[in-house]
Amino acid sequence: MEILFLGTSAGVPTKARNVTAAAIKKASGKSWVLIDCGEGTQQQVLRTPLSLNRLDAVLITHVHGDHCYGLPGLLSSASMMGRRAPLTIIGPQPIKSFLDAVQATTGLHLTYPIEFIDVESLSEPFTLPDFIIEAAALSHGVASYAYAFIEKDIERKLDPQRLETLGVERGPDWGRLHRGEDVVLQDGSRVTSEEVLLPGRRPRKVVITGDNDSPGVLEHFCEGADVLVHEATYTRDVVEHLGTNNRHSTAGDVASFAQRIDMANLVLTHFSPRYQYDRRASPSIADIENEACHHYQGRLFLADDLAHYQLSREGVLTQKE
Repeated sequence: MEILFLGTSAGVPTKARNVTAAAIKKASGKSWVLIDCGEGTQQQVLRTPLSLNRLDAVLITHVHGDHCYGLPGLLSSASMMGRRAPLTIIGPQPIKSFLDAVQATTGLHLTYPIEFIDVESLSEPFTLPDFIIEAAALSHGVASYAYAFIEKDIERKLDPQRLETLGVERGPDWGRLHRGEDVVLQDGSRVTSEEVLLPGRRPRKVVITGDNDSPGVLEHFCEGADVLVHEATYTRDVVEHLGTNNRHSTAGDVASFAQRIDMANLVLTHFSPRYQYDRRASPSIADIENEACHHYQGRLFLADDLAHYQLSREGVLTQKE
């Protein structure tokens, strides 16, 4: 599984960071899913190998502009690039009202149908070609959600000893059984794929959140997760200075939660623009990292725009060069 960040700034873009958006995909596939679509996301996509024609779904966490204002432009660009395949959009109901208003007032006509799903109606997991998707409510000033991505179609290996016992000779029949087909041997006996396939490994799970001031609400939702991607808009000293967290989390809040639930990989994003990209400046992104490191001993990453991460089959997250 791979995660590619298209925007990592909170509220407004900076010279180094665009506003929130991220892509998730299988390492071996071309299809992908977009989580949030801040203004300018379509421009960020052009700087990646991602294709709008291979976009399976757009998941919006909440209706604030830095998470959704780029959606009309991205949809329009996909249309002008000749997309014909239907596109699923999942999000709070106001997102549909927003898109309907844009289409009605700007004459936006798409070359493909949109299937909108109100996230509040997702009582059961939603299935895409590569992922099973679950949603959970967060704590913010408006309805905000987290999405979990659980991989599908776990590869399974053949059991050579079992094949030998059943008398299946190495050759085309092995390939058929590995693809899930049954085969009939020369003596007329039937061998099913389930008889000769070893158990698959545990599916990997990635949780990506919207804005949230209470990481603890995710405790049950994060069960079995390999990666948590969570906003860390502020440090605690800035919140004390402001006198409010504006319904956002601090780096310390998220790091403490991740440590308590033994999360192996933590990626922080959605940084207030007051934290400068240059780590020698003050305040800088280094302040967020230092606060998180004080509370968390797992694998910690602070996302940059266009940062590309890969999650191994063993659940180890690394940044791709």
